[in-house]
Amino acid sequence: MRIAIVVDWLVTYAGAEKVLEQMLKVYPNADLYSLVDFIPEGKRDFILNKTVTTSFIQKLPFSKKKYRSYLSLMPLAIEQLDVSKYDVVISSSHCVAKGVITGPDQLHISYIHSPIRYAWDLQHQYLRESGLDKGIKGWMAKRILHKMRLWDYRTSNGVDYFLSNSDYIGRRIWKVYRRESDTIYPPVSVKDFDLQIEKEDFYVTASRMVPYKKMDLIVEAFSTMPDKTLYVIGTGPDFNKIKSKVTSNVKLLGYQEFSVLKDYMQRAKGFVFAAEEDFGITPVEAQACGTPVIAYGKGGALETVRGLDQERPTGTFFKEQTVDSLKAAVQVFEENYQHINPNNCRDNALTFSEERFRNEFRDYVENKVREKWGTENLMLNH
Repeated sequence: MRIAIVVDWLVTYAGAEKVLEQMLKVYPNADLYSLVDFIPEGKRDFILNKTVTTSFIQKLPFSKKKYRSYLSLMPLAIEQLDVSKYDVVISSSHCVAKGVITGPDQLHISYIHSPIRYAWDLQHQYLRESGLDKGIKGWMAKRILHKMRLWDYRTSNGVDYFLSNSDYIGRRIWKVYRRESDTIYPPVSVKDFDLQIEKEDFYVTASRMVPYKKMDLIVEAFSTMPDKTLYVIGTGPDFNKIKSKVTSNVKLLGYQEFSVLKDYMQRAKGFVFAAEEDFGITPVEAQACGTPVIAYGKGGALETVRGLDQERPTGTFFKEQTVDSLKAAVQVFEENYQHINPNNCRDNALTFSEERFRNEFRDYVENKVREKWGTENLMLNH
């Protein structure tokens, strides 16, 4: 059976691309489709150096750096990708990939990282952060997003089965599309992190410095706790804003190579995570090092971190994205630190491994193939 995998865009190697990498390890003979492909030579191993079929956006002016500016054209562009010759179409979607057109004799499984965040429940937040919440440009942006919602809902009918990357996203899929989904957690490279039992008396956080990651909140909270040391790894648009809040006990390290990030994660007393994420890979990576997590108690973190009220806890949560709530969580964390075993953190992280993803994904796809065609003899193009 012939398989196509459709993604939104290929411009970097991040969370969605790590999912694609594992999908291709399951089905290496699948053909790959994307709105644009700007992965440079020498960095294409994760897509098995495949030739990618792209949309007309690939050739539009400035698309290499400004492809997001063509958001209003993306629904049209994804619909122009011709996947009619394939038996099985797998879309990996956080924007428009799920809208690829398939027929009644094709099986379309869509792995949803999130319904289009900036078009649905996070629209107002994104418009504010982009300065598009008022004025003529704001009105135009809202009009585009309104049309995007109509298109996004309509095209959900073209998907046979939805996969979500967390139960949290599964609830968002139900809210937006009124469709059931099954959760297969994304793959985390836990094998790249080593367990370290002995910890030092400091905390660490690491993320791209953009508003929704709430790195400024973490820095501000620790700036009011001078007896606690925090190391901050990452860079981004909010770097200068965060730098202005730093006190002597907070160390801003900027961008660091993976080896440095891993070293701090292994030695830290705790990893601090303040974002509301769809899944959230870094808290799992920290736990793979045996390092417990202090996380905002909403979104995917509730599924990847075991709170103090559970058996074999791996961290604790704060209820609000405020300085006082985070400070209170740090206090609770330190009072209960002896109850959190690094081995339990590591064991929890291993349940999100790459191998686990490949096995679950393969079983899911092949079960749906058997259900559709009603035979054990159909062979997928591995």
